[in-house]
Amino acid sequence: MAASKCSALMTFFLCISLISPALVQSAFQFKHHSNEELATILEEVHFRCPNITKVYALSENSVAGNPLLLIEFSGEPGYHELLEPEFKYIANMHGNEVLGRELLLKMADYLCEQYIAGNESIRSLIHSTRIHLMPSMNPDGWEMATSVGGDNYLVGRTNNNSVDLNRDFPDLDRLLYAEEDERSIRNNHLMDQIRHLDHPPQPETLAVMRMILEQPFVASANLHGGDLVANYPFDESRDKDGSDESPSPDDDTFRHLALSYASIHPRMSDPNQPSCDDTSSSGFGKQGGITNGAAWYSVEGGMQDFNYLSSNDFEITLELGCEKYPKAERLAQEWEDNKDALINLIWQSHIGVKGEVKDAITGRPLGNAVITTRNVTRLNETHARKDLVKHDVTSAQGGDYWRLLTPGEYEITASVRNYLPLTKRVLVTNPRHQQAFIMNFELHSATNQGQRTWEWDDDVPLDYVVEDLGEDFDKNVDEIPFNREGNWPQDMEEFDLGLKDNVGDYNHLKYKWFPSPNRR
Repeated sequence: MAASKCSALMTFFLCISLISPALVQSAFQFKHHSNEELATILEEVHFRCPNITKVYALSENSVAGNPLLLIEFSGEPGYHELLEPEFKYIANMHGNEVLGRELLLKMADYLCEQYIAGNESIRSLIHSTRIHLMPSMNPDGWEMATSVGGDNYLVGRTNNNSVDLNRDFPDLDRLLYAEEDERSIRNNHLMDQIRHLDHPPQPETLAVMRMILEQPFVASANLHGGDLVANYPFDESRDKDGSDESPSPDDDTFRHLALSYASIHPRMSDPNQPSCDDTSSSGFGKQGGITNGAAWYSVEGGMQDFNYLSSNDFEITLELGCEKYPKAERLAQEWEDNKDALINLIWQSHIGVKGEVKDAITGRPLGNAVITTRNVTRLNETHARKDLVKHDVTSAQGGDYWRLLTPGEYEITASVRNYLPLTKRVLVTNPRHQQAFIMNFELHSATNQGQRTWEWDDDVPLDYVVEDLGEDFDKNVDEIPFNREGNWPQDMEEFDLGLKDNVGDYNHLKYKWFPSPNRR
């Protein structure tokens, strides 16, 4: 017999240890599951598929003490496998937007069910991708929304401190836009340049930030409700006073990710689908069911853009329908409408190229290598593109990297401090539901070949990264200093984003300085 309330992490693990075997065999029910039932379903799935799943909680509980739970699917659950992309879905960030929560619970049940049944496509997906499903980022908000019947458009949107979690992340867009104005060449992992934040993040936000910065996610989606559209970066407008389209450097790739969902959903890309806000006769279907976030309305401090600008993760936002809290009898049909699109988007973590960056002599993996991309796709017999993609990704601690790209020809350059950079050309074709093309880099040390070296306090060999990569880049622009001192202000209005014991060491926040996750 399960315990009645699992409000904290230790209690949660006690609860799951007491689940009845009879409950484990029960079929999935389409209903609005409580926070206790959510935990039970995840553990039931793990009980049925123990070799490919792991249930875990993030570093912080919610304000009210509910654990923030995820279930992982992988051929080696609990480990990052070399060259295996990591994908995540997060739902119920706004507690009164509940469809995504139920879809992810059913998704966990479905992946396990189909794996057992021998579905080769699902088996291939699980063995080639590390998948993380987080049904609820805001369990407290869900409880508030449910307590008033789920029919209030605002109650439960925020967390238990009345904070909108999708406005609570560090505003890295504004930092990027400032650097664009100053012609700076820093375009990725912008948390490296933040010494302190202007407010303490909520525990739910802080927990997700740590997960984003610790794990080498490649792609992800944030599930919302209130409209029917796939939204892609940037969410925050470059114009502080308006909502103008603000494309990212990877606009082609983000549009592809959004279309990979919208085009599979039976209604999202339907040009006859009516608008949710009653201000027009048609919704986003006339534009393929997708939108640039800032062109719709500007969002400061959102999770979508934080993923892209703080890590290697390409995240989009899925608005799953006009009703934020649909009736239970609608859930089965909503699952059928979204199932194939949810699976298809996970497969997109395999587009483009991937590979390993190693020392050419020793074979040692080179973590934090900078992967720079130029689109050189031929336009005709005499002309080709020569577009530098002004957003780099970096290799993980094991030396593996992933670069999501749409079909075309590209030049990829790998650069590491104290090594000679290496550029290779690749033709990207992205065959459907297959793993990315592998392109490895073996770099030679520059220290013994008369080449310049870099001091420990340098971040990346920026002069090498931008070598011959376009007129738009000024190699004489100074980079914002990289601070390694951990001198956090003692002002109580500032917030130390260190470890849970508040040691005040900024390096613990930095993606590149996190301890390597468990690997095999």
